[in-house]
Parts: sequence; C-alpha cells; structure tokens
Amino acid sequence: MAGAKGTIVVTGVSGGLGSAIVSNIVSSPEMSRYHGVYTTRSGSAAPALKSALQPPSGSRHHAYTIMSLDLSRMESVRKAATDINSAVLSGQIPPIRTLVLNAGWMEYGTQTWTEDGFDMTFASNYLGHWLLTLLLLKSIDRDAGRVVRNPHEKWKIILRNGTEAVAKGTWSTAEEDPSWRSGFRRYGASKLCELLMMSELQRRLNGDPILRNVSVACVDPGTMPTSITRRSPSPVLVFVFQYILPFLAAIWVLLWPNGALRTTGKSAADVLAAAFDPETTKGVYLDGRKRAQTSAEAQDTQKQKMLWEDTVRYAQLEEGETILARWK
Repeated sequence: MAGAKGTIVVTGVSGGLGSAIVSNIVSSPEMSRYHGVYTTRSGSAAPALKSALQPPSGSRHHAYTIMSLDLSRMESVRKAATDINSAVLSGQIPPIRTLVLNAGWMEYGTQTWTEDGFDMTFASNYLGHWLLTLLLLKSIDRDAGRVVRNPHEKWKIILRNGTEAVAKGTWSTAEEDPSWRSGFRRYGASKLCELLMMSELQRRLNGDPILRNVSVACVDPGTMPTSITRRSPSPVLVFVFQYILPFLAAIWVLLWPNGALRTTGKSAADVLAAAFDPETTKGVYLDGRKRAQTSAEAQDTQKQKMLWEDTVRYAQLEEGETILARWK
C-alpha cells in the first residue's frame, strides 16, 4: 500500500458500470494512487475487468485487490467485511475513502430466493449492501469518507403495507405476472429501498460522535447498455441491450450528455465525481451530475425509519458489528 492515499471499495465490477468505474480509476493519475478493493461474485477477474485493470501506457501502477462477495448471502458479506476491516486495522491497506455500492441484480420472467428466504433482487441490490456498509464503517475515513450508491429514482408508491412483501418476494411475483414487468417492478422496489436507506443512514451519521463527517451521495446513472438483462428469457431484449443500445448510447450522449440514455464510461465518471468532489453535499441525490429531487415516498422519514428497523432484523445485525452509534 506504499504511497496509497486511501482505499476505494467498489462492488460488482465484473462488467457494465462496475468495470467502467475501475477503468476510470486506473486511467486517472489522481485516483490510481488509491488502493482498490474490487468485488465480484466469483472473486476472479472477468474479461471486462481484466481489460479495465490494464493501465494506459506510461501511467502509474495501481494497487488493487479482487475479492469474492455474494451480496445475496449475508455470510459472504460478513466474510468480505471482516477481511477488509482486518486489512485496514493491520495497515495492509489505508482507510476507506469511498465505498461505491455498484453491484446490481435483475430478473425478467423468473424469480429466485436466497437461502434465507429473501427475494434475490431485494437481497442483492439492497440488503447485502446495507449490511456491508454498516460493517465497513469501522474502516471508513472518519474525516472525508463517503458512501455512494447509484439507484434509478423513477418509481411510484411501493411500500404501502410494510416491507415484508418486498423483502420476501411475495409482491409482484413472477408467478402472478410471468412477463418481464414483474421482475422490473421488484428491481424498482429494491432501488427505492436503497434511496430510503441512504437518507436514513445520512441522518444517523450526522448525529454520530465519531462518524459525523462521513457523507452519503446517490447518483442516477441513467439507462446504460449492460448485461444486466442477461437473465431475461427474451433473446430480443438481450440483443437490444448488448448490441443495439451501445451504438445508440454512444451517439445519444454526444447530443444529450445528461439524457436518459448514457454510456457506462460517462456514468462511471459521474459516480466518481460524486465520490470525490469536495463540493458534493451530504445526502445529495444527483441525476448524472445534476442535482435532482427524489420521489415523495423516497423522502418519507417514517418509511425510512420503518425500513431501517426491519433491515436490522433481516440482516440479523448484532451489537458490536458496527461502530454506528444509532444502528438499531
């Protein structure tokens, strides 16, 4: 870690936006000075990640660690967090300057559950990231640490009667609606949970005697051509996202840089700008680099509190696992 300015943790870097974020870090003279901790489900470098890790000719060496993390399994989350916390405590790597919660899961036409009985989309997108964040607060830079998530905020009211139906996957099931729409709604619900969580986390950090300088930021990356649709039973949808959208996004972003359709490179730059820009305010929600407003439901403080308290139970967080004072 010699000379490293801090540590950047990024989840879900095997492709799409994640590998684009890594590519931006590696190619930046400033950010490449940080130690990278990059997580994938397998703990190995996929082709897109291997390419992203190749530094441009003449650039400085970027130190990094590739780590296994399955966000749908709380045991895996705890193992990864323990390994990172131990590395920081022992001085192997510096404190975490930025935690980028990037990994995402989407199912179209099918639905799966975790070994703990949670909807896979809910667990992978929200629950695992919540637990990882709470556990890694032990290692975050207490003066300038930042947590960044990239939810899409385009959903109508979802949490009408508590969080249980969304968490356990009994809401918008694939059995009730076998089309792509049921999976897309569950994906939207998990993204709403992320926004509720980030607002509640910032509120609790603000009042924390140790972590009050740690900030939270959300960045909507727009629609990007990635492989997140690979679980779709529709070959047409997969073909459009993997072959048509990349061409359209490259043109679209030139004409409308902050339009609905964006390249992964553009969105990666936006995420990292939010992660390191000193002007980024606490609890901000950005559409690309433009400040935006979340929905009324995402701003509902009662739902934020309700979801947080339920999540403590879902993740079975216990005393001593996090240094956040008000974790319950």
